[in-house]
Amino acid sequence: MSEVHANRSAGESSTTESPLPTPTDLKAIIEAERTGLPFLHWRADAEQQLLLLGGAVQRVTVGRRPDSDIPLVSDSEVSRAHAMLERVGGQWTVVDDGLSRNGTFVNGSRIHGRQPLHDKDRLCFGQTQVIFREPPDADSGASTAQAPSNNASVALTESQRKILVALCRPVNDSTAATPATNRQIADEVFLSVDAVKAHLRVLFDRFGIGALPQNEKRARLAAEAMLDGVVKPHDF
Repeated sequence: MSEVHANRSAGESSTTESPLPTPTDLKAIIEAERTGLPFLHWRADAEQQLLLLGGAVQRVTVGRRPDSDIPLVSDSEVSRAHAMLERVGGQWTVVDDGLSRNGTFVNGSRIHGRQPLHDKDRLCFGQTQVIFREPPDADSGASTAQAPSNNASVALTESQRKILVALCRPVNDSTAATPATNRQIADEVFLSVDAVKAHLRVLFDRFGIGALPQNEKRARLAAEAMLDGVVKPHDF
């Protein structure tokens, strides 16, 4: 066993927190949420991967083999047949019966056997983090999509619309860019930073994202505004 494997305690995952998704990645996640189906997303070779868990999908294999449903071929700490996700009694579970050399972790704790999954659980296989998502209205046995978001009908004042456009401008210019800072927005719309913050708090609530962690709100707001056409290309 190599040193990196030998030094890892039985209850500790070596995987670090993944960076926040890019605006392009976040749009794909939002679209997956709106299907109403459970799904998984992870990064492999610097690219986001996403897998919907609906319809006839009842079992998902994880491993370094290329024919795995989640093929983590470049992660040397993942076993060829590492683990499995399976829907049992309408609930998705992760299964590791000891086939993997380095174990499977859920929210930082190593599992033994089968463990039920819940929305936003963080699964770690080797050095790879996989996020399990189960939207509130998800019915894992159904394939009917949710109704489209009605964000396009959100009523905005002229100042709020200008702030949204300024927030989204860097994202529109580059899919890898982050939304504008409060200072950048303030300079563009000729308001104080405090006024911008106050307007953004209102916008977070109107788009239903006020409860998200602070470091996620801005990217989520920009992604939803552009995805739903609240902010359009001609606005830039």
